[in-house]
Amino acid sequence: MPHDASHPPPTASTAATADRPGRAWFRGAHAKGIIDHVDLRADPGALSRGGWWAVVAEFDGPIHAWRFAHVDTSDRVVRDAGPWQGPAPLDWASSLDRLGYVHAVQHVRDAVREGIVYQVNVCRVLSAPMPQRPDPAALAVRLARGNPAPYAAMLDVPPLAAVGDPGCWIVSASPELSIEISGGQITSGPIKGTASEESGLLEKDRAENVMITDLVRNDLQRVCAPGTVAVTDLLRVEHHPGLVHLVSRVQGRLRGDPATDPRAWAEILAAAHPPGSVSGAPKSTALQLIDSLETVARGPYCGQIGWIDADRGTARLAVGIRTFWWSQGQLRFGTGAGITWGSEPEREWEETELKASRLIGLTST
Repeated sequence: MPHDASHPPPTASTAATADRPGRAWFRGAHAKGIIDHVDLRADPGALSRGGWWAVVAEFDGPIHAWRFAHVDTSDRVVRDAGPWQGPAPLDWASSLDRLGYVHAVQHVRDAVREGIVYQVNVCRVLSAPMPQRPDPAALAVRLARGNPAPYAAMLDVPPLAAVGDPGCWIVSASPELSIEISGGQITSGPIKGTASEESGLLEKDRAENVMITDLVRNDLQRVCAPGTVAVTDLLRVEHHPGLVHLVSRVQGRLRGDPATDPRAWAEILAAAHPPGSVSGAPKSTALQLIDSLETVARGPYCGQIGWIDADRGTARLAVGIRTFWWSQGQLRFGTGAGITWGSEPEREWEETELKASRLIGLTST
């Protein structure tokens, strides 16, 4: 039901942004009326002020958070949007072409053979020119109809240079849970293993999922009470529009409950970002390889998109996959695949095509 998010008396920054336009849509939460903006990577203590925050954590950059004044937590469906007019199908270009991507996959396989890494997620970014800022609601409604997703999201925040806020334009159809926090428990749902149908899943996909599930388990152990982290579901097959995924679940009891200790948020964000399923193992070495192999920054793609209710100590952040973002006259979309020694370079390219084809088709006109 609708409610006003609690917040303290306005500061100078808050007063400057209190009447700003902006909106956030998530399943079960729709918000409007921006109070302020922070980078939680630089100022995680901002959550101690309470309130409801929409969060976009860039894979290789800031953790943006916007505090909203009014939040509707009813499970309403939004259909009030005009028609979507997207780029032409042939307008899309890739940051890595087929040959470049195949070479990157082989480079990772060489690194696995040498014992440097076990797995690395290699991605590419598709982009198409859209000079005028489009209406994200129109795309959000189109994707909700054509590609419903459990962690669908839209953020529409015009920039405000006066307070250093870059704004945000994101429409996501993410199927993957990064972290959910409620009642002092934290849950993650890593996805690894993709095919057009269940019979196409390979032993390589299962091994990769187990590897990343173990990485996520280790990440959660950094913030959970000893002995409480457990894999509650392993290698479950989930069906999504046009493809299937292998999904696991990891859960633990937080050492510091953010409902009573706002300082716990800093530890949680540090442990969970960037998500293990879209980086690799060991995570630090995988990130170095990603930086050397990928030709453009991922931005919000493979980051985290969701919300934090700092008053209640709850949160739901999705991995920023199957996500469109617009900036500087370009509409962008990322796609990638997890690479192990068992990867076949051409097959991995085809997996990135599979993940992109339906959504790019829905977005192109």
